[in-house]
Amino acid sequence: MNPSSRWWSPAFHADRRPLLVTRNRIQSAIRVWLAGEGFTEVDPAALATSPGNEAHLHGFATQAIGNDGRPRPMYLHTSPEFAMKKLLAAGETRIHAFSHVWRNRERGPLHSPEFTMLEWYRVGEGYEVLMADTLAFLRLALREAGAGLLRFRDRSCDPFAEPERLSVAEAFRIHAGVDLMASIRADGTTDAAGLGQELDRIGLRRAPDDTWSDMLSRVLSEKVEPKLGQGRVTILDHYPSAEAALARKVPGDAQVAERFEVYACGVELANGFGELTDPAEQRLRFQAEMAEKARVYGETYPLDEDFLDALALMPPAAGIAMGFDRVVMLATGASRIDDVLWTPVP
Repeated sequence: MNPSSRWWSPAFHADRRPLLVTRNRIQSAIRVWLAGEGFTEVDPAALATSPGNEAHLHGFATQAIGNDGRPRPMYLHTSPEFAMKKLLAAGETRIHAFSHVWRNRERGPLHSPEFTMLEWYRVGEGYEVLMADTLAFLRLALREAGAGLLRFRDRSCDPFAEPERLSVAEAFRIHAGVDLMASIRADGTTDAAGLGQELDRIGLRRAPDDTWSDMLSRVLSEKVEPKLGQGRVTILDHYPSAEAALARKVPGDAQVAERFEVYACGVELANGFGELTDPAEQRLRFQAEMAEKARVYGETYPLDEDFLDALALMPPAAGIAMGFDRVVMLATGASRIDDVLWTPVP
């Protein structure tokens, strides 16, 4: 039996309660910081017409029964992103949300099917400011936990140290010995055969039907991610455009996009973007993602047409999503995400 299934046991709860109270303190401190920066807290609806349109994100489906008794397909969102960007289109300029989100096919020490995401947006600002925001939150989390370092298993990270900032291409070269850019054409399209040759050269397994994206993910998870955020935070920047469906491309360089991720102790904590605001390009990217989802999983999700309409009104902005539970884990030294959830998912 999974111990977390008996979280309601008084003895088990007594052991977990200090972590949960610390979680509350961290959340309160972040809210105070955001309010001081002029952010408005919003509360996006969890039910959506689409859970998101990334190939490898899996939603929970349900039905909304109307007054006429007819069912309408709905989903629990995998992120509050679409709803929050609609608020930016409506005129909001600095917003944040602590949202419960749901992702199917995800369970493990770092994954729960339901978890809390902190998402925030800044209109008219570059995505680099989000990197500084994230570091501020990690430092607040340590302060509220009364700890000196972020910890996960045998790894530690000092968020007060100057962060390491690497492009994805640099990280692949340094940690895997892979020349990633050789498999990305000038227009941002990718060469699966070229990347496959790189994997063969370094002795990393691959399947005959692996796509370029499949191989990139394998190198990232097996060779690169475990080495990030060791001793200090790593900001993994300039993702290939093909791996940034919601981000705008770097001006003058179609190969890469304004997307970054933040790592500590080998754990991904946040995913930030210079946001794409072109609805026509966004539609094409979503369609490509859903074609890949159909190929791999035999299913697709509908597009949120309201979101695409709103995108035409959305001003330039930067946005980011942070796994709040993971931040609490690392600040308290917890070994499993269920240890820092008030009521873990059965």
